[in-house]
Amino acid sequence: MAVARDLRAWIALLEREGELVRVAAEVDPHLEVTEIVDRVVKAGGPALLFENAKPGHHPLLINQFGTERRMCLAFGVELLDDVAAKLANVLEMQPPEGLAAKVRGLKTLKSIADSRPHTVKQGACQEIVLRGDEVDLGHLPVQTCWPGDAGPFITLPAVITRDPRTGTRNVGMYRMQVLGRRSTAMHWQIHKDGRADYLFTEGRMEVAVALGLDPITTYSASAPLPKHIDELMVAGFLRGESVELVRGVSVDLEVPAHAEIVLEGFIDKGELTDEGPFGDHTGYYTPAEQFPVFNVTAVTMRNDAIYPSIVVGKPPQEDAWLGKATERIFLPAVKMTVPEIVDYDLPVAGAFHNLVIVSIRKAFPGHARKVMHAIWGLGMLSLTKGIVVVDAHVDVHDYEQVMFYVGANVDPKRDVLLSEGPLDHLDHAPTLQFVGGKIGIDATAKSPAEGAREWPEEIEMSAAVKELVDGRWSEYGLAAPPQARPAEIRQSSRRLLRR
Repeated sequence: MAVARDLRAWIALLEREGELVRVAAEVDPHLEVTEIVDRVVKAGGPALLFENAKPGHHPLLINQFGTERRMCLAFGVELLDDVAAKLANVLEMQPPEGLAAKVRGLKTLKSIADSRPHTVKQGACQEIVLRGDEVDLGHLPVQTCWPGDAGPFITLPAVITRDPRTGTRNVGMYRMQVLGRRSTAMHWQIHKDGRADYLFTEGRMEVAVALGLDPITTYSASAPLPKHIDELMVAGFLRGESVELVRGVSVDLEVPAHAEIVLEGFIDKGELTDEGPFGDHTGYYTPAEQFPVFNVTAVTMRNDAIYPSIVVGKPPQEDAWLGKATERIFLPAVKMTVPEIVDYDLPVAGAFHNLVIVSIRKAFPGHARKVMHAIWGLGMLSLTKGIVVVDAHVDVHDYEQVMFYVGANVDPKRDVLLSEGPLDHLDHAPTLQFVGGKIGIDATAKSPAEGAREWPEEIEMSAAVKELVDGRWSEYGLAAPPQARPAEIRQSSRRLLRR
Protein backbone atom coordinates (compact mmCIF):
# COMPACT_ATOMS: atom_id res chain seq x y z
CA MET A 1 0.00 0.00 0.00
CA ALA A 2 1.16 3.53 -0.79
CA VAL A 3 1.75 5.99 2.04
CA ALA A 4 0.53 9.59 2.22
CA ARG A 5 3.05 12.28 1.25
CA ASP A 6 1.41 15.02 3.30
CA LEU A 7 -1.54 15.61 5.62
CA ARG A 8 -3.98 16.32 2.79
CA ALA A 9 -3.13 13.10 0.99
CA TRP A 10 -3.59 11.31 4.33
CA ILE A 11 -7.02 12.86 4.83
CA ALA A 12 -8.00 11.83 1.29
CA LEU A 13 -6.82 8.27 1.99
CA LEU A 14 -8.81 8.11 5.22
CA GLU A 15 -11.92 9.30 3.38
CA ARG A 16 -11.52 6.70 0.63
CA GLU A 17 -11.19 4.00 3.27
CA GLY A 18 -14.28 5.18 5.18
CA GLU A 19 -12.10 6.14 8.14
CA LEU A 20 -12.90 9.86 8.39
CA VAL A 21 -16.00 11.91 9.10
CA ARG A 22 -16.27 15.61 8.31
CA VAL A 23 -18.17 17.55 10.97
CA ALA A 24 -19.79 20.73 9.60
CA ALA A 25 -21.38 21.87 12.86
CA GLU A 26 -19.58 24.61 14.78
CA VAL A 27 -17.63 23.17 17.70
CA ASP A 28 -15.64 24.74 20.52
CA PRO A 29 -12.04 23.58 21.12
CA HIS A 30 -12.60 24.57 24.75
CA LEU A 31 -13.64 21.18 26.28
CA GLU A 32 -16.40 20.37 23.74
CA VAL A 33 -14.08 18.78 21.16
CA THR A 34 -12.48 16.63 23.85
CA GLU A 35 -15.82 15.23 25.00
CA ILE A 36 -16.80 14.42 21.42
CA VAL A 37 -13.47 12.78 20.66
CA ASP A 38 -13.33 10.85 23.95
CA ARG A 39 -16.62 9.15 23.10
CA VAL A 40 -15.57 8.44 19.51
CA VAL A 41 -12.17 7.02 20.48
CA LYS A 42 -13.59 4.69 23.10
CA ALA A 43 -16.13 3.42 20.55
CA GLY A 44 -13.37 2.70 18.01
CA GLY A 45 -14.79 5.43 15.78
CA PRO A 46 -13.36 7.40 12.85
CA ALA A 47 -10.95 10.26 12.44
CA LEU A 48 -12.76 13.59 12.69
CA LEU A 49 -12.23 16.73 10.62
CA PHE A 50 -14.04 19.60 12.34
CA GLU A 51 -14.54 22.01 9.46
CA ASN A 52 -15.98 24.79 11.63
CA ALA A 53 -13.91 24.82 14.81
CA LYS A 54 -13.88 28.09 16.71
CA PRO A 55 -12.52 30.72 16.14
CA GLY A 56 -13.24 29.67 12.55
CA HIS A 57 -9.93 30.28 10.80
CA HIS A 58 -8.79 26.64 10.41
CA PRO A 59 -10.32 23.14 10.36
CA LEU A 60 -9.22 20.79 13.17
CA LEU A 61 -8.17 17.17 12.49
CA ILE A 62 -8.18 14.71 15.37
CA ASN A 63 -8.25 10.94 16.05
CA GLN A 64 -6.25 10.25 12.90
CA PHE A 65 -4.31 7.51 14.75
CA GLY A 66 -7.16 6.18 16.88
CA THR A 67 -7.37 2.54 15.68
CA GLU A 68 -4.97 -0.19 14.63
CA ARG A 69 -6.34 -0.11 11.11
CA ARG A 70 -5.56 3.59 10.72
CA MET A 71 -2.06 3.10 12.09
CA CYS A 72 -1.53 0.36 9.52
CA LEU A 73 -2.91 2.59 6.76
CA ALA A 74 -0.51 5.30 7.87
CA PHE A 75 2.47 3.00 7.35
CA GLY A 76 1.04 1.30 4.27
CA VAL A 77 1.13 -2.17 5.86
CA GLU A 78 -1.32 -4.87 6.87
CA LEU A 79 0.24 -5.39 10.31
CA LEU A 80 2.38 -3.13 12.48
CA ASP A 81 4.82 -6.02 12.80
CA ASP A 82 5.51 -5.56 9.07
CA VAL A 83 7.05 -2.17 9.87
CA ALA A 84 9.19 -3.85 12.52
CA ALA A 85 10.38 -6.40 9.96
CA LYS A 86 11.58 -3.59 7.70
CA LEU A 87 13.58 -2.09 10.55
CA ALA A 88 14.92 -5.53 11.52
CA ASN A 89 16.38 -5.98 8.03
CA VAL A 90 18.58 -2.95 8.68
CA LEU A 91 19.54 -3.86 12.24
CA GLU A 92 20.45 -7.42 11.26
CA MET A 93 22.73 -6.50 8.34
CA GLN A 94 25.86 -8.68 8.37
CA PRO A 95 28.87 -8.83 6.04
CA PRO A 96 27.31 -10.45 2.93
CA GLU A 97 28.32 -13.84 1.62
CA GLY A 98 27.67 -14.45 -2.06
CA LEU A 99 26.51 -12.19 -4.87
CA ALA A 100 22.80 -12.28 -4.00
CA ALA A 101 23.48 -11.24 -0.41
CA LYS A 102 25.72 -8.43 -1.59
CA VAL A 103 23.03 -7.14 -3.95
CA ARG A 104 20.43 -7.22 -1.17
CA GLY A 105 22.83 -5.39 1.13
CA LEU A 106 23.54 -2.72 -1.45
CA LYS A 107 19.81 -2.19 -2.00
CA THR A 108 19.28 -1.76 1.72
CA LEU A 109 22.18 0.67 2.03
CA LYS A 110 20.85 2.67 -0.93
CA SER A 111 17.43 2.78 0.71
CA ILE A 112 18.99 4.17 3.88
CA ALA A 113 21.00 6.74 1.93
CA ASP A 114 17.93 7.81 -0.03
CA SER A 115 16.03 8.29 3.25
CA ARG A 116 18.02 11.34 4.32
CA PRO A 117 15.91 14.53 4.20
CA HIS A 118 16.81 17.00 1.48
CA THR A 119 16.31 20.75 1.19
CA VAL A 120 14.22 22.37 -1.53
CA LYS A 121 13.96 26.07 -2.42
CA GLN A 122 10.21 26.46 -1.89
CA GLY A 123 7.64 24.70 0.23
CA ALA A 124 3.85 24.75 0.47
CA CYS A 125 4.25 25.45 4.20
CA GLN A 126 5.28 29.03 3.30
CA GLU A 127 2.38 29.99 1.03
CA ILE A 128 1.37 32.44 3.79
CA VAL A 129 3.96 34.19 5.95
CA LEU A 130 3.04 36.15 9.10
CA ARG A 131 5.60 38.09 11.13
CA GLY A 132 5.69 40.29 14.20
CA ASP A 133 2.29 41.75 15.12
CA GLU A 134 0.61 39.69 12.39
CA VAL A 135 1.20 36.59 14.51
CA ASP A 136 -1.75 35.55 16.67
CA LEU A 137 -1.87 31.98 18.00
CA GLY A 138 -5.47 32.69 19.00
CA HIS A 139 -6.42 32.16 15.35
CA LEU A 140 -5.59 28.45 15.72
CA PRO A 141 -8.26 26.12 17.17
CA VAL A 142 -5.97 25.04 20.00
CA GLN A 143 -7.77 22.81 22.47
CA THR A 144 -8.31 23.28 26.16
CA CYS A 145 -8.81 19.58 26.69
CA TRP A 146 -9.85 19.14 30.33
CA PRO A 147 -11.58 21.38 32.91
CA GLY A 148 -8.47 21.68 35.10
CA ASP A 149 -6.07 22.56 32.27
CA ALA A 150 -4.26 25.88 32.71
CA GLY A 151 -5.22 26.93 29.19
CA PRO A 152 -5.12 25.76 25.58
CA PHE A 153 -2.31 23.34 24.68
CA ILE A 154 -0.80 22.46 21.31
CA THR A 155 -0.62 18.67 21.61
CA LEU A 156 0.65 17.25 18.30
CA PRO A 157 3.69 19.36 17.35
CA ALA A 158 6.98 18.30 15.78
CA VAL A 159 9.45 20.52 17.66
CA ILE A 160 12.73 21.04 15.79
CA THR A 161 15.94 22.04 17.58
CA ARG A 162 19.67 21.71 17.03
CA ASP A 163 22.26 20.35 19.46
CA PRO A 164 24.54 23.36 20.08
CA ARG A 165 27.55 21.05 20.50
CA THR A 166 27.23 18.95 17.34
CA GLY A 167 24.67 20.72 15.16
CA THR A 168 22.61 17.51 15.07
CA ARG A 169 18.90 18.03 14.47
CA ASN A 170 16.34 16.75 16.96
CA VAL A 171 12.61 16.43 16.28
CA GLY A 172 10.45 15.72 19.31
CA MET A 173 6.83 15.92 20.40
CA TYR A 174 6.34 18.14 23.45
CA ARG A 175 3.12 19.81 24.54
CA MET A 176 3.02 23.60 24.33
CA GLN A 177 0.73 25.73 26.51
CA VAL A 178 -0.39 28.86 24.66
CA LEU A 179 0.48 31.86 26.85
CA GLY A 180 -0.55 34.67 24.54
CA ARG A 181 -0.64 35.85 20.94
CA ARG A 182 3.04 35.13 20.34
CA SER A 183 4.29 32.82 23.07
CA THR A 184 3.90 29.33 24.48
CA ALA A 185 5.54 27.25 27.19
CA MET A 186 7.72 24.37 25.98
CA HIS A 187 7.26 21.19 28.03
CA TRP A 188 10.77 19.74 27.80
CA GLN A 189 10.79 16.91 30.34
CA ILE A 190 13.99 15.97 32.13
CA HIS A 191 14.64 12.80 30.09
CA LYS A 192 13.92 14.31 26.66
CA ASP A 193 16.45 15.21 23.95
CA GLY A 194 14.94 18.67 23.42
CA ARG A 195 15.71 19.50 27.04
CA ALA A 196 19.30 18.31 26.56
CA ASP A 197 19.70 20.69 23.61
CA TYR A 198 18.27 23.49 25.75
CA LEU A 199 20.56 22.79 28.71
CA PHE A 200 23.67 22.92 26.52
CA THR A 201 22.58 26.19 24.90
CA GLU A 202 24.03 29.46 26.09
CA GLY A 203 21.81 32.47 25.53
CA ARG A 204 19.25 32.21 22.72
CA MET A 205 18.12 28.97 21.07
CA GLU A 206 16.25 28.86 17.77
CA VAL A 207 13.20 26.58 17.58
CA ALA A 208 10.73 25.63 14.85
CA VAL A 209 7.45 23.79 15.35
CA ALA A 210 5.80 21.91 12.46
CA LEU A 211 2.06 21.19 12.68
CA GLY A 212 0.13 19.02 10.25
CA LEU A 213 2.60 16.53 8.74
CA ASP A 214 2.15 13.25 6.94
CA PRO A 215 1.34 10.53 9.51
CA ILE A 216 4.71 8.76 9.39
CA THR A 217 6.68 11.95 10.01
CA THR A 218 4.29 12.87 12.82
CA TYR A 219 4.83 9.43 14.35
CA SER A 220 8.61 9.74 14.00
CA ALA A 221 8.55 12.92 16.10
CA SER A 222 7.05 10.87 18.93
CA ALA A 223 9.37 7.86 18.55
CA PRO A 224 11.96 7.19 21.31
CA LEU A 225 14.98 7.28 19.02
CA PRO A 226 18.58 7.57 20.26
CA LYS A 227 19.80 11.16 20.20
CA HIS A 228 22.19 10.65 17.30
CA ILE A 229 19.46 9.26 14.99
CA ASP A 230 17.69 11.84 12.80
CA GLU A 231 13.92 11.43 13.19
CA LEU A 232 13.36 12.81 9.68
CA MET A 233 15.71 10.22 8.20
CA VAL A 234 13.78 7.47 9.97
CA ALA A 235 10.55 8.98 8.61
CA GLY A 236 12.01 8.92 5.10
CA PHE A 237 13.08 5.29 5.49
CA LEU A 238 9.64 4.22 6.71
CA ARG A 239 7.92 6.30 4.00
CA GLY A 240 10.14 5.00 1.23
CA GLU A 241 10.67 8.64 0.22
CA SER A 242 12.81 11.32 1.84
CA VAL A 243 11.25 14.23 3.68
CA GLU A 244 11.54 17.53 1.84
CA LEU A 245 12.70 20.49 3.93
CA VAL A 246 12.71 24.24 3.37
CA ARG A 247 14.70 26.83 5.30
CA GLY A 248 12.71 28.84 7.83
CA VAL A 249 11.91 32.48 7.13
CA SER A 250 13.12 33.78 10.50
CA VAL A 251 15.29 30.96 11.92
CA ASP A 252 18.31 29.06 10.67
CA LEU A 253 16.49 25.74 10.77
CA GLU A 254 14.99 23.53 8.08
CA VAL A 255 11.31 22.63 8.41
CA PRO A 256 9.13 20.06 6.58
CA ALA A 257 8.15 21.70 3.29
CA HIS A 258 4.68 20.12 3.23
CA ALA A 259 3.66 21.00 6.79
CA GLU A 260 0.31 22.72 7.18
CA ILE A 261 1.57 25.26 9.75
CA VAL A 262 5.04 26.16 11.04
CA LEU A 263 5.79 28.26 14.13
CA GLU A 264 9.26 29.81 14.18
CA GLY A 265 10.94 31.51 17.09
CA PHE A 266 13.40 31.29 19.95
CA ILE A 267 13.87 30.40 23.58
CA ASP A 268 16.03 32.50 25.89
CA LYS A 269 17.90 30.33 28.36
CA GLY A 270 16.82 32.24 31.45
CA GLU A 271 13.15 32.83 30.57
CA LEU A 272 10.91 30.37 32.41
CA THR A 273 7.20 30.30 33.20
CA ASP A 274 4.68 28.23 35.12
CA GLU A 275 3.35 25.55 32.75
CA GLY A 276 0.28 23.45 33.62
CA PRO A 277 -1.72 21.93 35.16
CA PHE A 278 -2.46 19.63 32.21
CA GLY A 279 -4.67 16.54 32.01
CA ASP A 280 -2.10 13.99 30.86
CA HIS A 281 -1.90 10.45 29.49
CA THR A 282 -1.41 9.21 33.05
CA GLY A 283 -5.09 9.94 33.68
CA TYR A 284 -4.20 12.65 36.20
CA TYR A 285 -3.41 16.33 36.00
CA THR A 286 0.30 17.08 36.06
CA PRO A 287 0.87 20.08 38.35
CA ALA A 288 2.27 23.44 37.35
CA GLU A 289 6.03 23.45 36.90
CA GLN A 290 8.63 25.84 35.50
CA PHE A 291 9.43 25.38 31.80
CA PRO A 292 11.03 27.54 29.07
CA VAL A 293 9.07 30.16 27.11
CA PHE A 294 8.91 29.83 23.31
CA ASN A 295 8.66 33.24 21.64
CA VAL A 296 7.13 33.10 18.15
CA THR A 297 8.74 35.36 15.55
CA ALA A 298 6.90 34.06 12.48
CA VAL A 299 4.07 31.76 11.47
CA THR A 300 4.05 30.23 8.00
CA MET A 301 1.29 28.07 6.59
CA ARG A 302 -0.41 26.60 3.59
CA ASN A 303 -3.50 28.20 2.13
CA ASP A 304 -6.55 26.92 4.06
CA ALA A 305 -4.22 25.29 6.58
CA ILE A 306 -5.51 22.38 8.69
CA TYR A 307 -4.63 22.27 12.41
CA PRO A 308 -3.91 18.79 13.90
CA SER A 309 -4.58 17.88 17.52
CA ILE A 310 -4.71 14.91 19.85
CA VAL A 311 -6.34 14.33 23.25
CA VAL A 312 -4.57 12.48 26.04
CA GLY A 313 -6.17 11.37 29.28
CA LYS A 314 -7.32 8.17 30.97
CA PRO A 315 -6.59 5.35 28.53
CA PRO A 316 -7.63 4.33 26.02
CA GLN A 317 -7.08 7.52 24.03
CA GLU A 318 -5.81 8.13 20.51
CA ASP A 319 -2.18 8.05 21.68
CA ALA A 320 -2.61 4.38 22.61
CA TRP A 321 -1.97 3.42 19.00
CA LEU A 322 1.08 5.67 18.71
CA GLY A 323 2.38 3.72 21.71
CA LYS A 324 1.45 0.38 20.15
CA ALA A 325 3.22 1.35 16.94
CA THR A 326 6.35 2.09 18.96
CA GLU A 327 5.99 -1.23 20.77
CA ARG A 328 5.92 -3.20 17.51
CA ILE A 329 8.39 -1.12 15.49
CA PHE A 330 11.08 -1.13 18.17
CA LEU A 331 10.84 -4.83 19.05
CA PRO A 332 13.76 -5.69 16.70
CA ALA A 333 15.93 -3.03 18.36
CA VAL A 334 15.03 -4.35 21.83
CA LYS A 335 15.82 -7.92 20.74
CA MET A 336 19.10 -6.77 19.22
CA THR A 337 20.16 -5.55 22.67
CA VAL A 338 18.51 -8.35 24.69
CA PRO A 339 18.38 -11.30 22.24
CA GLU A 340 16.70 -13.72 24.66
CA ILE A 341 13.51 -11.63 24.44
CA VAL A 342 10.81 -13.24 22.29
CA ASP A 343 8.15 -10.54 22.47
CA TYR A 344 6.90 -7.77 24.72
CA ASP A 345 3.69 -5.85 25.35
CA LEU A 346 3.09 -2.37 26.76
CA PRO A 347 -0.50 -2.52 28.00
CA VAL A 348 -2.52 0.52 26.99
CA ALA A 349 -3.95 0.72 30.51
CA GLY A 350 -0.38 0.91 31.81
CA ALA A 351 0.05 4.38 30.25
CA PHE A 352 3.33 3.47 28.47
CA HIS A 353 5.79 3.48 31.39
CA ASN A 354 3.88 1.72 34.14
CA LEU A 355 4.11 -1.91 32.97
CA VAL A 356 5.93 -4.14 30.48
CA ILE A 357 5.13 -7.81 29.89
CA VAL A 358 8.03 -9.68 28.30
CA SER A 359 8.52 -13.29 27.19
CA ILE A 360 12.00 -14.83 27.13
CA ARG A 361 13.86 -17.98 26.12
CA LYS A 362 14.97 -18.88 29.61
CA ALA A 363 18.41 -20.50 29.65
CA PHE A 364 19.77 -20.32 33.20
CA PRO A 365 18.77 -19.63 36.82
CA GLY A 366 18.01 -15.98 37.43
CA HIS A 367 17.60 -15.29 33.72
CA ALA A 368 14.33 -13.42 34.26
CA ARG A 369 16.05 -11.04 36.69
CA LYS A 370 18.84 -10.45 34.19
CA VAL A 371 16.22 -9.37 31.64
CA MET A 372 14.49 -7.11 34.17
CA HIS A 373 17.73 -5.26 34.84
CA ALA A 374 18.48 -5.08 31.11
CA ILE A 375 15.11 -3.42 30.44
CA TRP A 376 15.66 -1.00 33.34
CA GLY A 377 18.84 0.10 31.57
CA LEU A 378 17.44 0.35 28.04
CA GLY A 379 16.64 3.79 26.63
CA MET A 380 13.19 5.09 27.53
CA LEU A 381 12.26 1.59 28.78
CA SER A 382 14.49 2.46 31.73
CA LEU A 383 11.52 4.44 33.07
CA THR A 384 9.37 1.31 33.30
CA LYS A 385 7.89 0.88 36.77
CA GLY A 386 6.80 -2.77 36.61
CA ILE A 387 7.98 -5.78 34.58
CA VAL A 388 6.35 -9.20 34.28
CA VAL A 389 8.54 -11.92 32.73
CA VAL A 390 7.00 -15.10 31.27
CA ASP A 391 8.33 -18.06 29.30
CA ALA A 392 8.71 -18.07 25.52
CA HIS A 393 5.47 -19.96 24.78
CA VAL A 394 3.26 -17.45 26.59
CA ASP A 395 1.42 -14.88 24.44
CA VAL A 396 2.29 -11.57 26.09
CA HIS A 397 -0.65 -9.88 24.35
CA ASP A 398 -3.17 -12.27 25.94
CA TYR A 399 -3.57 -10.72 29.39
CA GLU A 400 -5.70 -13.60 30.71
CA GLN A 401 -2.94 -16.05 29.80
CA VAL A 402 -0.31 -13.81 31.40
CA MET A 403 -2.33 -13.52 34.60
CA PHE A 404 -2.70 -17.31 34.70
CA TYR A 405 1.08 -17.71 34.82
CA VAL A 406 1.49 -14.86 37.32
CA GLY A 407 -0.96 -16.64 39.58
CA ALA A 408 0.36 -20.15 38.93
CA ASN A 409 4.14 -19.70 38.82
CA VAL A 410 4.90 -16.94 41.29
CA ASP A 411 5.96 -17.39 44.89
CA PRO A 412 5.92 -13.74 46.05
CA LYS A 413 8.74 -14.35 48.54
CA ARG A 414 11.02 -15.81 45.86
CA ASP A 415 9.88 -14.28 42.57
CA VAL A 416 9.20 -10.60 43.29
CA LEU A 417 12.10 -8.22 42.86
CA LEU A 418 11.93 -4.74 44.39
CA SER A 419 14.38 -2.21 43.04
CA GLU A 420 14.60 1.52 42.41
CA GLY A 421 15.65 3.83 39.63
CA PRO A 422 14.54 6.64 37.32
CA LEU A 423 10.82 7.13 36.71
CA ASP A 424 8.82 9.14 34.21
CA HIS A 425 8.72 12.91 34.75
CA LEU A 426 4.90 12.74 34.88
CA ASP A 427 4.61 9.91 37.41
CA HIS A 428 2.92 11.35 40.50
CA ALA A 429 3.21 8.19 42.64
CA PRO A 430 6.85 8.24 43.85
CA THR A 431 7.79 10.17 46.97
CA LEU A 432 10.56 11.94 45.06
CA GLN A 433 10.01 13.25 41.53
CA PHE A 434 11.94 11.40 38.80
CA VAL A 435 13.08 8.48 40.96
CA GLY A 436 11.35 5.73 42.91
CA GLY A 437 10.58 2.06 43.35
CA LYS A 438 10.36 -0.60 40.66
CA ILE A 439 8.89 -4.10 40.76
CA GLY A 440 9.77 -7.18 38.74
CA ILE A 441 7.66 -10.33 38.76
CA ASP A 442 9.24 -13.56 37.54
CA ALA A 443 6.36 -15.70 36.24
CA THR A 444 8.58 -18.20 34.42
CA ALA A 445 8.79 -21.88 35.33
CA LYS A 446 11.44 -22.43 38.02
CA SER A 447 14.19 -25.01 38.36
CA PRO A 448 15.63 -26.57 41.52
CA ALA A 449 18.63 -24.28 41.01
CA GLU A 450 16.26 -21.38 41.74
CA GLY A 451 15.05 -22.95 44.97
CA ALA A 452 11.94 -24.63 43.53
CA ARG A 453 10.65 -28.14 44.07
CA GLU A 454 10.26 -30.37 41.02
CA TRP A 455 8.15 -28.35 38.59
CA PRO A 456 4.95 -30.09 37.45
CA GLU A 457 3.99 -30.68 33.83
CA GLU A 458 1.40 -28.36 32.32
CA ILE A 459 -1.92 -29.83 31.20
CA GLU A 460 -2.17 -29.98 27.42
CA MET A 461 -4.25 -32.18 25.12
CA SER A 462 -2.26 -34.25 22.62
CA ALA A 463 -2.04 -32.96 19.06
CA ALA A 464 -3.42 -36.24 17.72
CA VAL A 465 -6.63 -35.98 19.74
CA LYS A 466 -7.06 -32.32 18.78
CA GLU A 467 -6.75 -33.27 15.11
CA LEU A 468 -9.23 -36.14 15.58
CA VAL A 469 -11.85 -33.89 17.17
CA ASP A 470 -11.32 -31.19 14.54
CA GLY A 471 -12.00 -33.74 11.82
CA ARG A 472 -15.13 -35.17 13.47
CA TRP A 473 -16.68 -31.97 14.82
CA SER A 474 -19.53 -31.96 12.32
CA GLU A 475 -20.51 -35.46 13.46
CA TYR A 476 -21.16 -34.28 17.01
CA GLY A 477 -24.14 -32.15 16.08
CA LEU A 478 -22.64 -29.16 17.89
CA ALA A 479 -22.26 -25.57 16.81
CA ALA A 480 -19.08 -24.51 15.05
CA PRO A 481 -16.00 -24.63 17.30
CA PRO A 482 -15.72 -21.47 19.36
CA GLN A 483 -13.30 -18.90 18.03
CA ALA A 484 -10.77 -16.99 20.09
CA ARG A 485 -12.34 -14.98 22.87
CA PRO A 486 -12.81 -11.25 22.18
CA ALA A 487 -10.06 -10.32 24.65
CA GLU A 488 -7.62 -12.58 22.82
CA ILE A 489 -8.59 -11.11 19.47
CA ARG A 490 -8.23 -7.60 20.82
CA GLN A 491 -4.81 -8.12 22.35
CA SER A 492 -3.13 -10.29 19.72
CA SER A 493 -0.43 -8.50 17.76
CA ARG A 494 -1.28 -10.81 14.84
CA ARG A 495 -4.96 -9.90 14.72
CA LEU A 496 -6.82 -9.54 11.44
CA LEU A 497 -7.50 -6.01 10.28
CA ARG A 498 -10.99 -4.87 10.99
CA ARG A 499 -12.86 -1.60 10.89
